[in-house]
Amino acid sequence: MPNFKAEKLKTNLKLCINRLKLLEKKKTEGAMKARKEIADYIKTHRLERARVRVEHIIREDYLVEALEVLELYCDLLLARFGLLEQKAYCDDTLVEAVSTLIWASPRLVADVQEFGIIAHQFEEKFGKEFAHQAKSNLSGTVNAKVIHRLGVEPIKKSLIENYLVEIARNYHQEYQPDPSAFLENEDVPPPMDGKPFIPPEEFYPEGNMYTAAATAPPASHVLPPQYTSYGGPPPTQGPSPTQGPPSQPSNPGLPFPTGPGLAQSRTMDLPSVPSHTFPEPPPSGGDGDVDFDDLTRRFEDLKRRK
Repeated sequence: MPNFKAEKLKTNLKLCINRLKLLEKKKTEGAMKARKEIADYIKTHRLERARVRVEHIIREDYLVEALEVLELYCDLLLARFGLLEQKAYCDDTLVEAVSTLIWASPRLVADVQEFGIIAHQFEEKFGKEFAHQAKSNLSGTVNAKVIHRLGVEPIKKSLIENYLVEIARNYHQEYQPDPSAFLENEDVPPPMDGKPFIPPEEFYPEGNMYTAAATAPPASHVLPPQYTSYGGPPPTQGPSPTQGPPSQPSNPGLPFPTGPGLAQSRTMDLPSVPSHTFPEPPPSGGDGDVDFDDLTRRFEDLKRRK
């Protein structure tokens, strides 16, 4: 860290913010002029030329969005410059901002020269290993939006058509977008008859669920299964409505359930109750008085029997 100069980094961060604002304004004004040119192409039915020019405009809009994020990161580093200067390592709250500026430096140094000085100062501050990981995004700390906006991937056709529709609307021109550009998979053509695609029968070894649902007969009322005994598993199918009540169980030792339409359960053989347990009470007198001597005698007889 002997070649790190805090004042030099701070000055170039401020200069970078001003340069980014000027570049954003320049790109935005150029895109507005290009939109007028595209509207003229639409008016003269030079649609292929218009689509190529729209792709340039989309790239410029992407660049402006990336510049706005980088400007925000430069402003953040200036606000937390004390934290950046005092610590020998990059703080967790500043890793994304520092890594994104290092990653974007070789891609924008031609337009913003301060990026080269800023990236070099970060390399002197945090080491070459940190700078190498940031340039290659090995640690995944670079802002994903900046990576996408400064990338070289081809522009989607649907986005190009949306730009053309918006430009034609703003300049009062008639434009019919290409329907095939809005398909998610451009290799699959749209259905000609407007009906959904139904796979053939060979794709369904157990039957096509689309055709089976249309040809299946209506479901009839099915009675719930009725169990014939407690000793075995329930039957797989319920009895037919035309059949009579179920037969008696084969095991006579088990009770049979009762219910509507079922036979009464078999009663178990129980022992008879002896009739000589208690003596017959003598007939009571006509006067209704209680004979205490007779009660005492009967009580003594019971005690002797026990």
